[in-house]
Amino acid sequence: MRSFLFVPGDSPRKFEKAAAGDADALILDLEDAVAADRKEEARRLTAEMLAAPRGAQRRWVRVNAQDTGLTLGDLAATMPGRPDGVALPKCADAEQLRQLSHWLDAFEAAHGIEAGATRIIAIATETAGSLFGLGSYAGAGPRLWGLMWGAEDLSASLGALASRAEGRWTDPFRMARNLCLAGAAAAGVVAIDTIHAGIEDLAGLEADAREARRDGFGAKAVIHPKHVPVVNAAFTPDAEELDWARRVVAAFAAPGAGALRMDGKMLDRPHLRLAERLLAAAGG
Repeated sequence: MRSFLFVPGDSPRKFEKAAAGDADALILDLEDAVAADRKEEARRLTAEMLAAPRGAQRRWVRVNAQDTGLTLGDLAATMPGRPDGVALPKCADAEQLRQLSHWLDAFEAAHGIEAGATRIIAIATETAGSLFGLGSYAGAGPRLWGLMWGAEDLSASLGALASRAEGRWTDPFRMARNLCLAGAAAAGVVAIDTIHAGIEDLAGLEADAREARRDGFGAKAVIHPKHVPVVNAAFTPDAEELDWARRVVAAFAAPGAGALRMDGKMLDRPHLRLAERLLAAAGG
């Protein structure tokens, strides 16, 4: 999955548009996109969205953070719809993720869902304290699918006046981004880049997405349908990359292949792992 499109959990109109688009996954949002007096209605509408016919596009639910007291109610309302996964906001560390996993165990058993089928994305940089927990996810359990970083809530937590200067993340936010990337790699899960807030700034979005993929992120969150094609293109390996990946895999298929030479460069096992990831990203 390359693109995760956030959809307000109380907007069937936006859901219909998003479900007809090319996002690899939708995140039906019960948290920031929904006003406090709309939470119950959003739960009901999100359950209806989950029940709508679906194809290959995955449907996730972003529940409210565990310290709100709303998380269990969100799960009770939406788990009968068998979401592909749950996005946990303001996740401080792996212990919060384990608590969510225990709740999912119970809901899956209650609704006849295959044990462990519901995956988790931890949105793991939204508070200052959460930055110190990014090394804890390696032992978080098999439900963890990915770590996502976010800047908006972190900005408030840090007291920052801005998160960008001259089109670039400032140092505190670049640190959060890089720690999320390292934490995901250490845990063996997908690192998910944060949204690009400028809805009409498609050039800036493309630059962000290409930089994220270059650095090792495997997907990107988006907030508007027009961002999806840009992100999908940025995270899709091109023909040249795939040709290189196929030749690397073929070269290492030879008996006893260790370090070898190709195109005038030395290759070893890390190059093989990169080639395999490229082919997997392309469905090959």
